[in-house]
Amino acid sequence: MANLYVQKLHVHPVKSVAGTAPDEVAVEPWGLSADRRWALVDSQGKVITQREQPRLALASARPLEGGGVVLSAPGMPDLAVDVPEPGPLEPVALFGKKVETVVAARAAADWAGTYLGITVRLVHLDDPAVRRPVDPDYALPGETVSLADGYPVLLTTLASLDALNSMIAQGDHPQEGPLPMNRFRPNVVVAGAEAWAEDGWRRVAIGDAVFRGARECGRCIVTTTDQRTAERGKEPLKSLARHRRIGRSLAFGRLLVPVRTGTVRVGDEVSVLE
Repeated sequence: MANLYVQKLHVHPVKSVAGTAPDEVAVEPWGLSADRRWALVDSQGKVITQREQPRLALASARPLEGGGVVLSAPGMPDLAVDVPEPGPLEPVALFGKKVETVVAARAAADWAGTYLGITVRLVHLDDPAVRRPVDPDYALPGETVSLADGYPVLLTTLASLDALNSMIAQGDHPQEGPLPMNRFRPNVVVAGAEAWAEDGWRRVAIGDAVFRGARECGRCIVTTTDQRTAERGKEPLKSLARHRRIGRSLAFGRLLVPVRTGTVRVGDEVSVLE
């Protein structure tokens, strides 16, 4: 097998908002440290993503020591938000299921509401060890996840992106390609693999950590959103629907669950164990 290594790491502290690309990051049982521990919710208590608010793509969040975040967005002053003090738990709806969170300071709600033009609140997942189980259809007992869509870690490969971009170039909307990797909001980007090899990875070692491959990642409308402009197109969903339909999923990337925690670094070797 070719030499596989970590080309890039991504942490997104606030769900559906741009994040950071650290050189190294700790792997926790529920995902990368600081990844998707915060989310915005609407006046009905439903988590907001780029599905409903594509302008979230233009905002960003940087993690702070102790778990806080700094929020940034066009036309807005930066805002530092501390982890909220322990208090009443606020149930929010994420893909139709309730998750208990803690509401952040009012200043965060005012900031995000001004940017988006709607009533919102910022919430924090205080205890990911117990708050939200991984999808039971693909989970082992006791596995939990942050506020990510459903699984702790998303891995993608450069070769698969190249293959997808070739499909787009030969499809009905070639002018939309080539797409950058940030359309897919991965945590770990791997170089050196063959295209689509990750589909079969059942157990992977990266740095000090080991992961089990839970399933393919089914893609949604967020991938059609240009992360620089918040404008939407047709790709990659049109090409994925034509070439990469796995069951009911339009598949790109592999969803992983940590089975041994540790630290992963850019440049780390990736070993496929099964």
